[in-house]
Amino acid sequence: MACSLGVIGLGRMAQVILQSLFEAGQFNPEEVFGVVGKKNSVERVLHQFKSPFTVVDVNDKNAIDVWNTPVKILAVKPQQLNQVQEKCSKEFLAKLPAKPLLISILAGVKLKRLQSLFPDHVCVRAVPNTPALVSAGLTGLSWGEEVTEDQKSLVESIFKPISQVFELPEDQLDAFLALTSSGPAYLALISEALADGAVAAGLPRALAQSLTNFTLEGTAILLKKKELHPGQLKDMVASPAGTTISALRHLEKEGVRSALIEAVILAAKKSREMA
Repeated sequence: MACSLGVIGLGRMAQVILQSLFEAGQFNPEEVFGVVGKKNSVERVLHQFKSPFTVVDVNDKNAIDVWNTPVKILAVKPQQLNQVQEKCSKEFLAKLPAKPLLISILAGVKLKRLQSLFPDHVCVRAVPNTPALVSAGLTGLSWGEEVTEDQKSLVESIFKPISQVFELPEDQLDAFLALTSSGPAYLALISEALADGAVAAGLPRALAQSLTNFTLEGTAILLKKKELHPGQLKDMVASPAGTTISALRHLEKEGVRSALIEAVILAAKKSREMA
């Protein structure tokens, strides 16, 4: 069966991408061919979808059919990349009318490596972040050689339903990842700590966490809608000799600002090292 989209690896992010494509009618389930690493993952993956599509495990004799698709999303773990390349079918690729498109969402894997492993493909790097799970994500895109304008439009249409899309030179993707992909973890840590502080100050746990979440959400909306610099909002809240400036003084003394700056720099460095 000829399919229009192949998905190699069907973890949480790949599932979210597929769900959005089905809901938008961009691809029909019968046009999609998926490959997972283990046989017991097939039923688990299909259980997440209202409309079934073809999913096989990597050891299934039909798994090779994924290379017959003109567009592929590569969503395996980076350490599995060489194994995927070993199963790449040159026979199918030779029959395709044009070079197929390979969209990689693997963290830290550079276009140069992708193109060396899959020279018969046109490669694209995509860096989506976790809020894409609720259609509030950010995705960075970097184009490989020979990517056409039509292919660029297709890639953007795949990620726009779940995220805002940014075209970036590849040397900026590590910083993009360090901020947007790792950033939700930093903010989750901050959220947990603020709620802990509210509990220590006397609020019930559930209420403290709910209020923290609303505060983070409201602050982000205010910064965005009013186009405020964060320093402006800080000064709006901090009254002379008041509670907020006392708390901010403590945060500065403890190096919170510097710690967050260094966290982003270290995450970007790690991403470069992984490459």
